[in-house]
Amino acid sequence: MRYDLVIFDNDGVLVDSEPLSNTILAGYLTELGHPTTYAESVRDYMGAAVHRVHDLVLERTGKRLPDDFDEILHARVFAAFERELTPVAGVLDILGKLTADGVPYCVASSGSHERIRAGHRKTGLDAWFHAENVFSAQDVGCGKPAPDLFLHAAARMGAAPARCVVIEDSPLGVAAALAAGTDVYGFTAMTPATHLSGANGFFADMSELPELLA
Repeated sequence: MRYDLVIFDNDGVLVDSEPLSNTILAGYLTELGHPTTYAESVRDYMGAAVHRVHDLVLERTGKRLPDDFDEILHARVFAAFERELTPVAGVLDILGKLTADGVPYCVASSGSHERIRAGHRKTGLDAWFHAENVFSAQDVGCGKPAPDLFLHAAARMGAAPARCVVIEDSPLGVAAALAAGTDVYGFTAMTPATHLSGANGFFADMSELPELLA
């Protein structure tokens, strides 16, 4: 099957940001009196928009995070990006092949547009992604696992969801793709396939993706 559109998640799929951002998030929550390990941050928040952090903390503790939580978290994450962020190994080759084959692609991320741009500038992915093919949960008002973001991206790119494939590495992202009616391939470099239930296929290295897309 030749897909009409390939929709990439951003964090962990295009940029190797999940270890950085979850280390920082776990540390900041712990600093605020909500003890959180790195593994717990990955389990609860990987692939989610930041409002999920607020929602779960309130649900579990009855306490609200500080008003400046998002601002401070993002400042710490962006600083780490500038120091350490790299593209996911092999993703530039994938983007080059899709371009050469004339296959449209885009990114649909739970992260803010500011976060996406910061990561892409640092890693050189801004040469491949521009305003017309970058979509954020900010655009639809709710993040994964709701299907809204993927449906929005498909509509803006002029593709029917059934003719799209999503590349995801989080359970929330896989659930959102399935709810949107797209195919989805699970990237298992960081998340075991057993945690990406429902995906149409799995791959652990970007070099394996072209065969799945074909």
